[in-house]
Amino acid sequence: MVEQLTQYSDIGLLLVRIGLAVIFIYHAIPKVKNSKGMAQMVGMPVGMVLMLGMLELLASLGLIVGLYVQLSALILAVIMLGAIGMKMMKWHVPFAAVDKTGWEFDFILFASSIALILAGGGSIGIQ
Repeated sequence: MVEQLTQYSDIGLLLVRIGLAVIFIYHAIPKVKNSKGMAQMVGMPVGMVLMLGMLELLASLGLIVGLYVQLSALILAVIMLGAIGMKMMKWHVPFAAVDKTGWEFDFILFASSIALILAGGGSIGIQ
Protein backbone atom coordinates (compact mmCIF):
# COMPACT_ATOMS: atom_id res chain seq x y z
CA MET A 1 0.00 0.00 0.00
CA VAL A 2 2.72 2.50 0.92
CA GLU A 3 4.48 1.89 -2.42
CA GLN A 4 1.41 3.24 -4.21
CA LEU A 5 1.98 6.64 -2.63
CA THR A 6 5.04 7.20 -4.82
CA GLN A 7 2.67 8.12 -7.64
CA TYR A 8 2.12 11.35 -5.70
CA SER A 9 5.80 12.27 -5.40
CA ASP A 10 5.36 15.32 -7.64
CA ILE A 11 2.68 16.63 -5.28
CA GLY A 12 5.01 15.97 -2.33
CA LEU A 13 7.82 17.90 -4.00
CA LEU A 14 5.41 20.75 -4.78
CA LEU A 15 4.40 20.89 -1.11
CA VAL A 16 8.05 21.00 -0.03
CA ARG A 17 8.72 23.77 -2.56
CA ILE A 18 5.74 25.83 -1.41
CA GLY A 19 6.45 25.30 2.30
CA LEU A 20 10.08 26.30 1.89
CA ALA A 21 9.16 29.31 -0.24
CA VAL A 22 6.56 30.59 2.23
CA ILE A 23 9.07 30.47 5.08
CA PHE A 24 11.76 32.24 3.07
CA ILE A 25 9.34 34.91 1.82
CA TYR A 26 8.20 35.55 5.39
CA HIS A 27 11.81 36.08 6.47
CA ALA A 28 12.83 38.01 3.33
CA ILE A 29 10.19 40.73 3.54
CA PRO A 30 11.65 42.42 6.66
CA LYS A 31 15.12 42.32 5.08
CA VAL A 32 13.83 44.14 2.01
CA LYS A 33 11.45 46.55 3.77
CA ASN A 34 13.72 47.46 6.68
CA SER A 35 17.25 46.61 5.57
CA LYS A 36 18.82 49.19 7.86
CA GLY A 37 17.06 47.95 10.99
CA MET A 38 17.72 44.30 10.16
CA ALA A 39 21.38 45.08 9.45
CA GLN A 40 21.78 46.70 12.86
CA MET A 41 20.04 43.77 14.53
CA VAL A 42 22.22 41.08 12.94
CA GLY A 43 25.44 43.07 12.66
CA MET A 44 25.79 43.01 8.88
CA PRO A 45 26.11 45.71 6.21
CA VAL A 46 22.80 47.11 4.94
CA GLY A 47 23.59 46.17 1.34
CA MET A 48 24.24 42.56 2.29
CA VAL A 49 20.95 42.29 4.19
CA LEU A 50 19.07 43.77 1.22
CA MET A 51 20.84 41.41 -1.18
CA LEU A 52 20.00 38.40 1.02
CA GLY A 53 16.36 39.47 1.15
CA MET A 54 16.17 39.89 -2.62
CA LEU A 55 17.87 36.53 -3.23
CA GLU A 56 15.48 34.84 -0.81
CA LEU A 57 12.48 36.41 -2.58
CA LEU A 58 13.66 35.52 -6.08
CA ALA A 59 14.64 31.97 -5.14
CA SER A 60 11.30 31.51 -3.38
CA LEU A 61 9.42 32.64 -6.47
CA GLY A 62 11.44 30.13 -8.48
CA LEU A 63 10.37 27.37 -6.10
CA ILE A 64 6.71 28.38 -6.23
CA VAL A 65 6.42 28.48 -10.01
CA GLY A 66 8.81 25.57 -10.55
CA LEU A 67 11.36 27.53 -12.57
CA TYR A 68 15.05 26.83 -11.94
CA VAL A 69 14.10 24.86 -8.83
CA GLN A 70 17.51 23.32 -8.28
CA LEU A 71 19.31 26.65 -8.72
CA SER A 72 16.81 28.34 -6.40
CA ALA A 73 17.29 25.58 -3.82
CA LEU A 74 21.07 25.92 -4.13
CA ILE A 75 20.86 29.65 -3.43
CA LEU A 76 18.70 29.00 -0.36
CA ALA A 77 20.99 26.21 0.86
CA VAL A 78 24.00 28.53 0.68
CA ILE A 79 22.08 31.23 2.56
CA MET A 80 21.18 28.69 5.25
CA LEU A 81 24.79 27.57 5.58
CA GLY A 82 25.64 31.20 6.25
CA ALA A 83 22.83 31.50 8.79
CA ILE A 84 23.91 28.33 10.59
CA GLY A 85 27.50 29.55 10.60
CA MET A 86 26.49 32.90 12.09
CA LYS A 87 24.41 31.25 14.79
CA MET A 88 27.08 28.70 15.71
CA MET A 89 30.27 30.72 15.46
CA LYS A 90 29.35 34.36 15.98
CA TRP A 91 26.31 34.21 18.26
CA HIS A 92 27.07 30.83 19.92
CA VAL A 93 23.47 29.66 19.58
CA PRO A 94 22.98 25.98 20.43
CA PHE A 95 21.27 23.48 18.14
CA ALA A 96 18.13 23.71 20.27
CA ALA A 97 17.19 25.83 23.27
CA VAL A 98 14.09 26.34 25.38
CA ASP A 99 14.35 30.13 25.54
CA LYS A 100 15.25 30.88 21.87
CA THR A 101 15.27 29.39 18.42
CA GLY A 102 18.37 27.33 17.95
CA TRP A 103 19.81 26.51 14.59
CA GLU A 104 17.62 23.39 14.24
CA PHE A 105 15.13 25.49 12.26
CA ASP A 106 17.90 26.64 9.92
CA PHE A 107 19.09 23.04 9.59
CA ILE A 108 15.72 21.74 8.37
CA LEU A 109 15.52 24.58 5.83
CA PHE A 110 19.02 23.65 4.66
CA ALA A 111 18.12 19.94 4.46
CA SER A 112 14.92 20.69 2.54
CA SER A 113 16.89 22.80 0.08
CA ILE A 114 19.43 20.00 -0.40
CA ALA A 115 16.58 17.51 -0.97
CA LEU A 116 15.24 19.73 -3.77
CA ILE A 117 18.70 20.07 -5.29
CA LEU A 118 19.07 16.29 -5.38
CA ALA A 119 15.48 15.30 -6.29
CA GLY A 120 14.56 18.24 -8.46
CA GLY A 121 11.25 20.03 -8.16
CA GLY A 122 9.00 17.41 -9.72
CA SER A 123 6.90 17.84 -12.83
CA ILE A 124 4.40 20.40 -11.46
CA GLY A 125 5.30 23.92 -12.50
CA ILE A 126 7.06 25.78 -15.27
CA GLN A 127 9.85 23.60 -16.60
